[in-house]
Amino acid sequence: MYIENVLKVKNDWWRYIIGCFVIFIATQIGVIPFIIAIISKVGVDGSSQIDQFTMMTVLENSNLTLFYGLLVYVFGFLGLLLILKFIHNQTLLSLTSSRKKIDLSKVGTSFLIASSIILISTFTSYLISPEDYLYNFKLKPFLVLVMISILLIPIQTSWEEYIFRGYLMQGIGAIVKNKWIPLLITSLLFGLLHFWNPEIDKLGSFLLIYYVSTGLFLGIITLMDNGLELAIGFHAGNNILIALLVTADWSVFQTNSILKNIGEPDLNYMLVPFFIIYPLIIIYFSKKYNWTDWKENLCGRIT
Repeated sequence: MYIENVLKVKNDWWRYIIGCFVIFIATQIGVIPFIIAIISKVGVDGSSQIDQFTMMTVLENSNLTLFYGLLVYVFGFLGLLLILKFIHNQTLLSLTSSRKKIDLSKVGTSFLIASSIILISTFTSYLISPEDYLYNFKLKPFLVLVMISILLIPIQTSWEEYIFRGYLMQGIGAIVKNKWIPLLITSLLFGLLHFWNPEIDKLGSFLLIYYVSTGLFLGIITLMDNGLELAIGFHAGNNILIALLVTADWSVFQTNSILKNIGEPDLNYMLVPFFIIYPLIIIYFSKKYNWTDWKENLCGRIT
């Protein structure tokens, strides 16, 4: 069983406090190159203030901004590897899966499902409301975006999965000795992680329901499949396709994508996954991978 992997490693509660602190410090170190680039640019422009808007726009190159933003997660991932080795004596495999090796076919299947959903939903939205979109494609910047997306976005999404559905899920499970509390807490924390996204400023804090429900969905498929593979693939497919296909002034990914959405965002449309798409995907995975013992996998005791 996936969470039970934590019983085979050093799982004292204080180790997770230290681990979270080390990971936080690692991500802050990862911000330093971004800050240096911004200060250098501001110095050239002769500006005296650096606010949140300036940090996102002053480089005047969305690919460069995206690169620096994703670089934070490279450092965060290195921090995670360090604490696994030196604090918990745990392998990355035991944080990934209960299987003897990582099932890359599940990563690929989930990636294709998520990317297909983004493709279909974007294409449908464009057909229904073409006036809400501008053609934003420029070959050279787009090719750079493709390279950045393929190399760095999977690190960002995998880091989030390893932290929330992996490290914290197992750590909280080791403390409370059950599965439903880690599932709920990590889903809420995942939602709160996105509180500072520009989408929240645009649509309001009610949008957090979308992020919390996404965390709950990813947590359910992790526990039912006894591994992170499906969650890692789905998260990567979702973010990569969004970065490549469509951007908006109010979205967290400001990219040289194919399309730019200039319409007003529809909160109801964004909440559709919680009520329709996520349940359908869970049903599909349950049939494909023969999931059983739902109560035990989602609410059982850890012994």
